[in-house]
Amino acid sequence: MVSLNPCTDAILAEVADPAQILAISHYSQDPRGTSMDLAKARRFRVTGGTVEEVLALDPDVVVGSSFMDPATRGALGDLGMRVETVGIASTVTDSEAQVRQLAALAGHPERGEALVARIDAALAQAQPSGANISAILWQPDGIVPGEGALVSELMRRTGFANQSAAHGMGQADYLSLERLLTDPPRVLLVAGSERGQHHPVLANLPHLQRAEFDPTLLYCGGPTIIRTVERLSTIRRAILPATGRGTTRRVVEGSRLLHRRILGESPPPRYARSPSPLRGGSA
Repeated sequence: MVSLNPCTDAILAEVADPAQILAISHYSQDPRGTSMDLAKARRFRVTGGTVEEVLALDPDVVVGSSFMDPATRGALGDLGMRVETVGIASTVTDSEAQVRQLAALAGHPERGEALVARIDAALAQAQPSGANISAILWQPDGIVPGEGALVSELMRRTGFANQSAAHGMGQADYLSLERLLTDPPRVLLVAGSERGQHHPVLANLPHLQRAEFDPTLLYCGGPTIIRTVERLSTIRRAILPATGRGTTRRVVEGSRLLHRRILGESPPPRYARSPSPLRGGSA
């Protein structure tokens, strides 16, 4: 078997025999693009996915993304190779179906069931008590996940409410620092490195808690789900109990003041309250 996609790489490494995997995608040996343990990934040969490379490996099956270049897929088929593709998993159910598909393809369906059981156990262990906490996942390039993304489901199932989606933002919409400051979440999960995502003003937002989020957890399901829910549940456990009455108003008022400062606007004037004549004060 040859895998041309980092998501299928990670699943096959769990459900196939090492000798069955002739090569995995070169992304899995890149720390920025891998969805599996680098040490495990480096045990396998890698391929750039060209027809010539795959042909030289002479696999029985080529596994790739449903977004595989049609010309590449057509050429592999013309050469008599079996090509199996998987799409982007947008739910845990979708991802578990892909695990079963690839395990069956490798001839080890029982390993697929074992991995699904591990995923379900991780989700059950991460199930929180209490209300979900408002959070924004700020991804590389300043974008946010939509409500239909797998990571959004994982956020919900580990006790977070996706605030950007609740405000109508869709998959891969850009979230500016200014927009975030107008209504900050309780928790900001930062997976990007844009200047605004690490702006000093974020440290001054009252009651906002920030946490770094590994971007390699964002793109795949399968065994990556286990690491993602472990990270999310660790972050949630570290959050202090909700503060008392008036917290929301103070957070919003404080963030609006910081927002005005960033834009160079003057704060609104403060007016002294006139003493009440009933208390003997003058008007």
